Amino acid sequence: MVAAGLVYMTITAPQQAFTVMLDGAGNAVELALSLFAVYAVWLSVLEIMDKTGISKAVNRLFSPLWRRIFRGEDEKSLEYISLNFSANLLGMGSAATPMGIKAMESMSRGREKASDNMILFLVFNATSIQLIPATVIGMRAASGSADAADIILPSLLATLISTLTGVLLAKLCAKICAKINGRGGKKLPLERS
Repeated sequence: MVAAGLVYMTITAPQQAFTVMLDGAGNAVELALSLFAVYAVWLSVLEIMDKTGISKAVNRLFSPLWRRIFRGEDEKSLEYISLNFSANLLGMGSAATPMGIKAMESMSRGREKASDNMILFLVFNATSIQLIPATVIGMRAASGSADAADIILPSLLATLISTLTGVLLAKLCAKICAKINGRGGKKLPLERS
């Protein structure tokens, strides 16, 4: 459709077509550079938090919950999960993404196939409980909303319900898959989930 639209626009209005294509390319480069800058900053913050021990303090706060949900994961994975959750809780998706990637890398342990915990983390991250949806509040304020922060309670309730539903369904699917694969929910000798 895009190609057909560009061909049609090039034939009917070549000056507008090239203007649109150049503007689109410029916007794409601008977006890529801004995202690169944001991720560079947050990866630096993550590294600073790691070196100063702040990430360990955040992990200690959420550790009892993560140990129950993500059974069998090592301390480093749980630390990244905690940081990802904290960033999502505060509505800082740009900060959560690098931490989520680090958590997935840590949980993979070189395997090519996603473990049940990795799938659960993906669901947890995608639904992400948001106490303060900072990005949405910022967008609403920029658009001239009379009360940009009135989204906080509905956002909290919606994300809480979606996260609980997602986690329960992921756990249920993991049990069903284990039974289908003949494991009966038991781990294979070399498998960690």
